[in-house]
Amino acid sequence: MRLLLVSALALVFAAPVHAASKPGVHALYDIRILSADDMEGRGVGTPGGAKARAYILKRFGQIGLKPQGKAFERPFTFKPKLAFREVTGVNLVARIEGTSSSDKVLVVSAHYDHLGVRKGQVYNGADDNASGVAGLLAVAEAFKARPPRHTVLIVAFDGEESGLKGAKAFVADPPVPLAKIGLNVNFDMISKNAKGELYVSGAGPQPWLKPVLEGVARTAPVKLKLGHDTDADGKENNWTQQSDQGPFTVAGVPWVYFGVEDHAEYHQPTDDFATVPQAFFQHAVTTVVSATRALDDDLDGIDKAAGR
Repeated sequence: MRLLLVSALALVFAAPVHAASKPGVHALYDIRILSADDMEGRGVGTPGGAKARAYILKRFGQIGLKPQGKAFERPFTFKPKLAFREVTGVNLVARIEGTSSSDKVLVVSAHYDHLGVRKGQVYNGADDNASGVAGLLAVAEAFKARPPRHTVLIVAFDGEESGLKGAKAFVADPPVPLAKIGLNVNFDMISKNAKGELYVSGAGPQPWLKPVLEGVARTAPVKLKLGHDTDADGKENNWTQQSDQGPFTVAGVPWVYFGVEDHAEYHQPTDDFATVPQAFFQHAVTTVVSATRALDDDLDGIDKAAGR
């Protein structure tokens, strides 16, 4: 298996970055790099976080993305609990132009920060959330190879682990009017599940999303299950506010969230690349790319059904 992985990574270096026919291959390399020890757990406001950000910006350049505005970087500050000084986080926002005349925008997001170093141990956060960023980059590659119908913002959030700070900053000062954002599609933890299950939340409180998501589930290479998005799930199992889609929901922006259920490595120093089931992760990336394409295709209908 190790020799096969090395060969796959060699192909990643050799292949054109726009060759998005096998997004899982590129994603394996991205998750491995972002969850390496030298990223120091990607804590917000730390050198490790800055190194991860530099890597994502490098990938943006390789893919051929352009910034939304003058620069990709959108800094924000906040004061963590029990801290004596403010911390600066940095969101990254890229723009891919759509081919239709619709003025609706699709925001696709994932947070790149994690827990950093605690008591001398590096919390690498392979699943949480190097995996989501790898999925985000795969979507960007796919949409650059075949442009989306609607303009898409590719957003890498910082400060999620500190209380969704990057997403809150984005919604408070959006680069496009919130009324033009037809949907937020968010990825957070998409690489680890012993049952081969990936969840998509959003159709419970937003039933107009159900036909699109059920259509994706029928052909997905993973067990794509709808749920974790109603009061009936209970506080801990309702994920509506538990990742960066939360501030969008509060602002009245429709949302979809892809993620796995908690596992033994969640928020542990054992959340490393070595514990990622590679076949499942590659299938999950293929699934979120296909789902995002389907949601883009139906975005005007989703927006109309949402009454926005």
